[in-house]
Amino acid sequence: MFLVFSKEKIQTYLVSILTVAVLIGIANMDSIKTIQTSSTEKYLPIYNVQTEEKKIAFTMNCAWNADDIDSILETLKNNDVKITFFMVGNWVDKYPEAVKKIYEAGHEIGSHSNTHPHVNQLSSEKNIEEIKLSVSKIEKITGSKTNLYRVPYGEYNDTVIKVAKENGYYPIQWNIDTLDYKGLTGEKMWERIKNKLECGAIILSHNGTDHTADSLDMLIKNIKNKGYQITTVSELIYKENYTINNNGTQIPLKNE
Repeated sequence: MFLVFSKEKIQTYLVSILTVAVLIGIANMDSIKTIQTSSTEKYLPIYNVQTEEKKIAFTMNCAWNADDIDSILETLKNNDVKITFFMVGNWVDKYPEAVKKIYEAGHEIGSHSNTHPHVNQLSSEKNIEEIKLSVSKIEKITGSKTNLYRVPYGEYNDTVIKVAKENGYYPIQWNIDTLDYKGLTGEKMWERIKNKLECGAIILSHNGTDHTADSLDMLIKNIKNKGYQITTVSELIYKENYTINNNGTQIPLKNE
């Protein structure tokens, strides 16, 4: 049996085949576009910084009491070290004198929200309200407005980070956790962090714990003995011309 194709039929078949091919191509392009868009829309805080300088930022969250602030400030002074304190607005309300002492001692202050909620469950409006209220309280006492923000519980989503960035704040996470809030002794804290130290690291600690204040001197000296300079977050991070990779590492953009 022989099939006979007219010129018109052949043209119809070719048009059909080309149409299918174009539709498949468009579908693939949309798929690629979706993947690319998804990648570009992922918002991350700064976990650490890419740098060749042996600098480490030491940070301390203030959310509980202020009983150990005088001791902490004395230790920092004796070691000639400045660090970054992230304060909850409610803590600022309770301990304005502690806030003033920290600021007057030359340390950096950042926001740790106003009420320490689970911010990834809040709307954009509530997220920025949490930041701005705490920043306002800090500014009222110190006369200085901070642009650093650390999310409560280390929890975040795209909304949380996007809102912070769009309003001029640098969201700061950490890549080394002392776990001091779990009651670890200074020796156990050091064992935990000593092999994780690296250029551009950001260390997390808290005041108001069992052993942070009495371990701070040892931790600082041990970090320095490894050749690292302890500094504030603002002295470590890049303020412009940077990108953040999938690990949360802030990377400077090279000038071409």
